[in-house]
Amino acid sequence: MWLSQIFAVLALNLRNLRQRVGSSVVAIVGIAGVVAILVAVLSIGEGFRSTIDGTAASDGAIILRSGSSSEMMSNLAREDSRIISDAPGVLRTADGPAVSPELFVVVDLPKKSSGTDANVPLRGVEPSGFLVRPEVKIVEGRSFTPGTMEVIAGRGAAEVFAGLTIGSELRWGQNTWRVVGIFTADGSLSESELWCDLRVLQPAYRRGDSIQSVYAKLESPAAFQRFADTLDTDPRLNVAVQRETDYYAAQSTWLSTTVTILAGVIALVMGIGAVFGALNTMYTAVSSRSREIATLRALGFGSGPVVISVLAEALLLGLIGGILGSVLAYAAFHGFQTSTLNWQSFSQVTFAFAVTPSLFVRGIFYALLIGLVGGLFPALRAARLPVAVALREL
Repeated sequence: MWLSQIFAVLALNLRNLRQRVGSSVVAIVGIAGVVAILVAVLSIGEGFRSTIDGTAASDGAIILRSGSSSEMMSNLAREDSRIISDAPGVLRTADGPAVSPELFVVVDLPKKSSGTDANVPLRGVEPSGFLVRPEVKIVEGRSFTPGTMEVIAGRGAAEVFAGLTIGSELRWGQNTWRVVGIFTADGSLSESELWCDLRVLQPAYRRGDSIQSVYAKLESPAAFQRFADTLDTDPRLNVAVQRETDYYAAQSTWLSTTVTILAGVIALVMGIGAVFGALNTMYTAVSSRSREIATLRALGFGSGPVVISVLAEALLLGLIGGILGSVLAYAAFHGFQTSTLNWQSFSQVTFAFAVTPSLFVRGIFYALLIGLVGGLFPALRAARLPVAVALREL
């Protein structure tokens, strides 16, 4: 009996919904706007985290000087990489051990969008750098020639920063570099970088024979502990060994946390406005249906079905607004390429906004929450509406 009353009242509500199209559209648009902004902001963190996570290999390790939190803070001797190459657990290929000594500096390049200079990472590598990162593929031009001042640019960097077309020349300090290729790296952090020959970068920046980090590809993820223990106990070394997954996870924590907090504040402030919009819509709906509600109550319908019918209408508006807002965020922002400062390396990281299925779900859930809060008080008012008072309006 109770369920049949709910379905009957709900069906009546839906049939009469077209009579309140104006106020309903206002509520839907308000909720959609809140959800679109919420999902768009959260997609920044998702995109950055996806880029960072895609960089780390489960069988990869990074070796820095002990006490260093990033490559910028580290300094190692070239001889250290040779010792590391001989450690057990290192993957050995026909081209030699998969160990890459690297030097990391930052250079200035203007952003295409604003023209302002930004710090862009320039990484010096040897041929083994491509062994350690097999995902790096040249998609335009060619790789740099060892011993020359040539650079290749990640696709992300080439899309965001000016001057990274093949054949262009870049001047940093006293040296002129030529761009000879563009590479991809499965959307990882490497696509934010420029690469060149380590042996050329060292004298160009007066680094002697020093390096800053060593990347190693291991035989398997299980080989990490044996590899790390060997390096930790070697008296010739003063290094810290980390899994790539741990190292890059630490880099994404700050931005992801900041974005989540920012999105929460925005959602709260704008959500309050959307709730008031939903309240106004549902109070208007209850007011316009007072005679209808009174008639139903006079016919024996309970207050429960009336409350549920009003809440169901509010949730329907929230659902439509949530879907619309999520779709708008996806259409406007998904895949949008941008950059931000990586506070670990003080250089720019390029990444694409990522509107993921989980963000769709979060956006729709938040819209339903707005609809629920916006419909609750009008629903209670409808349930408490005295039958005699409402019937006087007939």
